[in-house]
Amino acid sequence: MRYSVAMTGAVHASMREHLVRDDEQEDVLAATYLLSTGARRTTAVIQTVITPLDGERLVHGNASFTSSYVLRAAAEARTRGEGLALLHSHPRARGWQDLSNTDHDTEADYERVARAYTRMPLLGMTLAGRDAGWSARFWLDGTRPSWAESVRCVSDKLAVTWNDNLMPAPQSNTSQQRTISAWGNTAQASIARLRVLIVGTGSVGLDIAQRMAATGLLEVGVMDFDAVEPVNLDRMIGATRLDAALGRAKVSVAARLMTSAATGTDFHPVVHEVDVTDPAGLRAALDYDLIFSCVDRPWPRAVLNQTAYADLIPVIDGGISLDSFPDGRLRGGIWRAHTLVPGRPCMVCLGQLDLGELSLDMQGLLDDPTYIAKAGRQAPAGQNVAALSASVSAALLAQFVSLVAHPGGRGVPAPLRYLLAPHRLVHSDAVTGQYCSYESETATADRRPALTRPRTEWRRIVGERNAKTPPLRLRLLDAAHRILQTATSRST
Repeated sequence: MRYSVAMTGAVHASMREHLVRDDEQEDVLAATYLLSTGARRTTAVIQTVITPLDGERLVHGNASFTSSYVLRAAAEARTRGEGLALLHSHPRARGWQDLSNTDHDTEADYERVARAYTRMPLLGMTLAGRDAGWSARFWLDGTRPSWAESVRCVSDKLAVTWNDNLMPAPQSNTSQQRTISAWGNTAQASIARLRVLIVGTGSVGLDIAQRMAATGLLEVGVMDFDAVEPVNLDRMIGATRLDAALGRAKVSVAARLMTSAATGTDFHPVVHEVDVTDPAGLRAALDYDLIFSCVDRPWPRAVLNQTAYADLIPVIDGGISLDSFPDGRLRGGIWRAHTLVPGRPCMVCLGQLDLGELSLDMQGLLDDPTYIAKAGRQAPAGQNVAALSASVSAALLAQFVSLVAHPGGRGVPAPLRYLLAPHRLVHSDAVTGQYCSYESETATADRRPALTRPRTEWRRIVGERNAKTPPLRLRLLDAAHRILQTATSRST
């Protein structure tokens, strides 16, 4: 099991303001956390900052907690049903910090207090004063800590401090020279370590997956349970007629194309043939640092909308809608792009997620021809085309660069819409709704309301596909293609 820590930008600013002193002495602080449990990674999501009262800590060059402060914080954490975090600062340090013997012994002693009060591990954290870099460790027992691999601060900018021992910076190579020239070695070393998930591998998702691999990321995941069909070939650039004839899984095609495009020396594609609306799909998604939402159904978009706030995993979402005249001529189109992070409006507040449609999707009525006929609705139809899908993926990728590379020192913009017929880019003026249920769930982690449920449809589709034996001529042709690809990759 891997470990990480996440916090909102507002929580980070509050804790930094207390811990980084003008006199450059160390200071201490307590907070509470909740767990966000993925399939391979557990993340402590910081909840509440508990500032010390007068006399509750000692500042004497090396600051120290008093027992009364720790006991009060532990009691508050227990009342809230949350874990206890103890934090201290290293004012003149940068980046990830190790533990001194004194700090180790202090946290080891208080581990028993935290567990007795909260029945959860003590979370220890250190703030480096020079660059506001965090380090973190989980005390699963009183002997030695289990170190987190990263700490991420999520706002309109994504800032991640990496544990170089567990997640060493990858070595750059000549195929990444142009990329590094855009934002420098430091940014590239952080971006390359991000675990990025693309949910939905249609025309937009497939393009983004390849460009993430070409950017030098070491681990990119793709999630989709559908297969390539002939109808996909005018949009899924890189998928072949053989893929369609074999009914190959879309994620397998994405993995092949990502591996071909990858510039990282140790690139690792991860495939998830699962539905994100199933608990198994959500657990897989929680292992990632950033998610691209390339789906057009209300239910999966609602799950990702919730994840962005509850689990502090930024979600970059977008899509396209085309409109035609009755005679078939193109009337116009709109494509959009926005990043879902605390402090920015969610899909519902943006008008991009209809709760009524969500309810229908969860009941299976959006695919029910009887309901569609009775309601006078139109059956769902894919409106994306190859000539315009690149515009959507470009808009989402621009959001990604703004979020992780901070061009000009700024983060992601307000939600954007591009109107095709008048050729106009529009900045949305949407704000958070007064009673937005999604944004009110910020940092609730595993306490988020359940939007997923066990699904059988994706399991049936994947099971039938895996059990099917293609005709011999297609298998031979596929084998020949694989041999050719292997030989080509070795020669280059």
